[in-house]
Amino acid sequence: MHTQLQDTLSLEIFPPKTSEGMTKLKGAVTKLNTLKPLYFSCTYGAGGSTRERTFETVTWLREQGIETAPHLACIGSGKDEIHDIVEHYATQGISRLVALRGDLPSGMGRPDRGTFRYASELVSYLREEYGARFHIEVAAYPEFHPQAASATADLEHFKHKVACGADSAITQYFFNADAYFAFLELCAQQGISVPVIPGIMPITNYSQLARFSDACGAEIPRWIRRRLEAFGEDRASIRAFGHEVILKLCERLLSGGAPGLHFYTMNQAGPTLALCRDLGIAPTAGADAAAA
Repeated sequence: MHTQLQDTLSLEIFPPKTSEGMTKLKGAVTKLNTLKPLYFSCTYGAGGSTRERTFETVTWLREQGIETAPHLACIGSGKDEIHDIVEHYATQGISRLVALRGDLPSGMGRPDRGTFRYASELVSYLREEYGARFHIEVAAYPEFHPQAASATADLEHFKHKVACGADSAITQYFFNADAYFAFLELCAQQGISVPVIPGIMPITNYSQLARFSDACGAEIPRWIRRRLEAFGEDRASIRAFGHEVILKLCERLLSGGAPGLHFYTMNQAGPTLALCRDLGIAPTAGADAAAA
């Protein structure tokens, strides 16, 4: 049983593109909130309607009294724009931010002069401007960032983000627990002591997972790829196999001392609820029925 995980369980959602998607998300969040997570994080797209959907989603979460950690991606945004966004969140009583570099919106060239180039610069700005007002999460990459010049350079970047004032980190998802524990050892050798929370991606759709993983540099071990490929379009078998793979990963991470788990829910309640149930995190009464 991992009932203590409820103190450090967190869940990520993304802002839907349609009103129908928002209705579905609200239902999923209501079910997931029975787990009593520490917070929900909400992803962010730089500029335009994507950002407005983030604001809409965060506003709804706060109206439900749900602790929320909005993602704040700095590239492509000027200091004044970042300031206005953070002030907006502060008025909503938000006390936690996920500070990221982010990617340039499609079609945008070089960012405007004065834009924060790296997440470390954003973290520094938030600390200088707001002191300890926010708990700042940053990203970590146990299998190393796909754009990093080397593993050593990537670790140095992470160390610098922490030195700039990050309180804790959430990892890119991974399927190899050894990669996570090896990363923690490297951090310890560098004197990095902030909590590093493993990011967990439930396996429900192989083609989608392969696409995401190839883009972000998360390695799907060959034995998992081949098993998933063999199931073809048999989604029930993919989900059942994926559940067992991720359940064993979570159990190993927690038994090895991981300080919590951060689930990338993909706006679905069922897979994460099932994993948490089998990990011994009991939702409030009626949640299992609601998740069915």
